[in-house]
Amino acid sequence: MFQRSCLAIALVALAMLVSVRADAQQYPTKPITLIVPWPAGGSTDLTMRAIAESASKVLGQPIAIDNKAGGSGTVGPATMAATAKPDGYTIAQLPMGVFRLPLMQEVPWDPSKDFTYIIHLSGYTFGVTTSADGPFKSWQDVVDYAKANPGKVTYATPGVGTSPHVGMEQIAMLAGIKLTAVPFKGGAETNAAVLGQHTMLQADATGWRPLVDAGKLRLLMVWTASRSPNFPDVPTLKELGYPVVYDSPFGIAGPKGMDPKIVAKLHDAFKKALDDPAVIATLSKYDMVPNYKNSEDYKKFVVEVTESERNVIDALGLGKKN
Repeated sequence: MFQRSCLAIALVALAMLVSVRADAQQYPTKPITLIVPWPAGGSTDLTMRAIAESASKVLGQPIAIDNKAGGSGTVGPATMAATAKPDGYTIAQLPMGVFRLPLMQEVPWDPSKDFTYIIHLSGYTFGVTTSADGPFKSWQDVVDYAKANPGKVTYATPGVGTSPHVGMEQIAMLAGIKLTAVPFKGGAETNAAVLGQHTMLQADATGWRPLVDAGKLRLLMVWTASRSPNFPDVPTLKELGYPVVYDSPFGIAGPKGMDPKIVAKLHDAFKKALDDPAVIATLSKYDMVPNYKNSEDYKKFVVEVTESERNVIDALGLGKKN
């Protein structure tokens, strides 16, 4: 009787294993949800939609975008990590805040354990803008005013712990000035804040480009290693005397425990999407450059960038208190 029970259990386990392997071979058989942790209409949303559309053609199934903003870009990935099945049908764009916020406060996720890293895609061109009708004509104007009026220069960011927030605090520290951050949910809100002069500055990715091109916002600096070809007259941080480059690279991940075969299919589809001329054109429109890393290299990068961010957060005094 005992032998029969053991045999029955073994057969059930084998059947489950065969079923999982069959599912992985047939994947995907239904639409996939890609969580974009930012509001619709921003630069991240628009580029991720272009990438998802291209990847869906390779996979043979639609990829539906789910905008789940909040928590400086962490609510979407955190929700996925806590609730999604590791079957490949729910994945998310992972911004740097997912790795940085745990260094600043207690959070319910662990970047080293709670995600399956699929592919690293690209990074941003960040910049600081001000209203074209405002008093600041250059970054030096900001520094001069901030030194005379400590804390009175306000800047909009897409949230606490995001790269624009941490980057601005690092710049302020290097410049010897005090700035006041005003957090919002994403680029549409930060655009509105600086355009309406509710804040004096905006620190964000290139969702501001149409407003700069239209002459409504003035771009004071970019945070890339070299000048943007779209704004050749705008200086970089390095040119202004700050030895800093911020591009906040990002990729795609799923919940922990995903089948490696499903990961490989997703990786290959998104890798092909990066080579799609339509995707390249969309990335270029928002000053993003493909920055490909495969699944294994992405995991190694997460370890390296977490340690690097820890050093910056500690230097700024933004680390969580034990």
